[in-house]
Amino acid sequence: MTDQSTEPTEAAGLAFDPDALRQKYSLEKIKRIREDGNNQYIEVKGDFAHYVDDPYLETIIEREPLNDEIDIAIIGGGFGGLLSAARLRENGIDNIRMIEKAGDFGGTWYWNRYPGAACDIESYVYLPLLEEIGYMPVKKYIDGKDILDYSQQLARHYDLYDDVCFQTEATEVRWDESIARWVIKTNRGDEMKARFIVMSNGPLNRPKLPGIPGIDSYKGHTFHTSRWDYDYTGGTADGGLTGLKDKRVGVIGTGATAVQCVPHLAEGAKQLCIFQRTPSSIDERNDHPTDPDWVASLEPGWHQKRMDNFNILVTGGIAEEDLVKDGWTEIIRNLLFIVKNENEPDLSPGAMGEKMELADFQKMEQIRKRVDDTITDEETAEHLKPYYRQFCKRPCFHDDYLPAFNRPNVELIDTDGQGIDRITEKGVVANGIEYELDCIIFATGFEVGTGYSRRSGYEIYGRKGTSLTQRWSEGARTLHGMQSHGFPNSFMLGHIQSGFTPNYPHALNEQSKHIAYIIKHCLDGNQRIVEASEEAETDWVNTIIKLARDSQKFLADCTPGYYNNEGKPQERALQDSNYGAGSEAFFKILKEWREEGSLAGLELS
Repeated sequence: MTDQSTEPTEAAGLAFDPDALRQKYSLEKIKRIREDGNNQYIEVKGDFAHYVDDPYLETIIEREPLNDEIDIAIIGGGFGGLLSAARLRENGIDNIRMIEKAGDFGGTWYWNRYPGAACDIESYVYLPLLEEIGYMPVKKYIDGKDILDYSQQLARHYDLYDDVCFQTEATEVRWDESIARWVIKTNRGDEMKARFIVMSNGPLNRPKLPGIPGIDSYKGHTFHTSRWDYDYTGGTADGGLTGLKDKRVGVIGTGATAVQCVPHLAEGAKQLCIFQRTPSSIDERNDHPTDPDWVASLEPGWHQKRMDNFNILVTGGIAEEDLVKDGWTEIIRNLLFIVKNENEPDLSPGAMGEKMELADFQKMEQIRKRVDDTITDEETAEHLKPYYRQFCKRPCFHDDYLPAFNRPNVELIDTDGQGIDRITEKGVVANGIEYELDCIIFATGFEVGTGYSRRSGYEIYGRKGTSLTQRWSEGARTLHGMQSHGFPNSFMLGHIQSGFTPNYPHALNEQSKHIAYIIKHCLDGNQRIVEASEEAETDWVNTIIKLARDSQKFLADCTPGYYNNEGKPQERALQDSNYGAGSEAFFKILKEWREEGSLAGLELS
């Protein structure tokens, strides 16, 4: 890791001008704000529907439509669905059906098979259920293909292949009051009935495309990174993209996905043009094999302890030790250093906020210095420096991304925050210059901030035929982010009104424990219906709104991105926010709620 011995304060000597950085951050943010906000992206439907086709299917599953009944239907076969099913299985519940539009389990790791795909949080905390399965990752950041294999191992361990509908996409979920069951319609003609339904659609599952003028006019080859076209590029997830040796390739987007695949594209393509609106922060990855002596030293409960420790630190909390000690947790180490170097430190919330900003400035100065130390061309280096708080965007960790820009066949086309001008039949126009290309790869991520039903791909109809879209027309309404009044016996996993952590499987695990607890209680007590009360839901919504106001200034000051609704956080209902007191506090609320045992806020019949 980077040397942490340099004193970060001027009392202890400021190595930077905080006022100058605040001004620079503000100017860089302002130039990137667009009037269309989240509407700058277009939905992958109609002429663009092929961007969500499954390129990995080897055979099409043929089966008759199902018109039967199960206890629990789980929509989604990623970590959320797998964890929900695992926790239900651990509670002795067997009558479970999984519904998954892909050809196998894996969720985002089924779709994202681009070259270089890997977890960006260390695998010892990212992968769930390690102790339950008895699995240890082979290295700190395991590859995407290994995460996909592990997902399927989880499914086998919990016997989830026994009743699963792959290549099946829900098209409508509707509550039938007369039988107190959910009716699930699919693209395979199914009309399944389920006593309970768990919706785990994933926060980043629906690819998005930039609404660049002329995007439908390009005559060359295109694909989205989440549907990588190896027939065109050649090679595998390990690289070796020999099909590009005579190709001029353009990559639109410089976020987490591009950071991982660009080094392989740079190695394989005749010419690579990378179109950038906002640079990512690129810290050391420093990957290494798992130490067998460390594994032998671990005691039972190590996994939950390590996950909790990481989560406390990356969400701004203080822990006595840092078990992970990487770029994710470094800001807190900087903060503690600042506090320790003050004779009589002011630990009030306002003062700690100021110290956190200084610790963040120090971290980002280090990130920018790393660019200077790596990039040989000064102009390119300047364009690759991020000027915003580290957690305004998801930080990236890679040792080969920045060096790729030193290659003679790689060109960075920085648009100074304005984005691409247009796409033509031959290529991309940026800064008034046309770049002729044989292939355009969209590394433009997934929909965030659009309606829940749109991202899910199906509508949910509750009591009296009211859709979730109607019920949430003025903002989400839930109890603990998982249940909504008027939608009985239904549960949803996600970030909205729940605890947010960069380590998303951790949040899914805590939600899954909670959902399994409620469902088991209902099955054991022969409770026909469980539903969030309107009063409890309103109380929770008010709590979310009150706490969300505390984070509004930070988000408003951030450079545009999906964390802050493309620079317009005020346009998203405050109640669509996460639980503002932090995910650790949220997880504690859930645990204490279960321990209290009365199922407070739920109506059962």
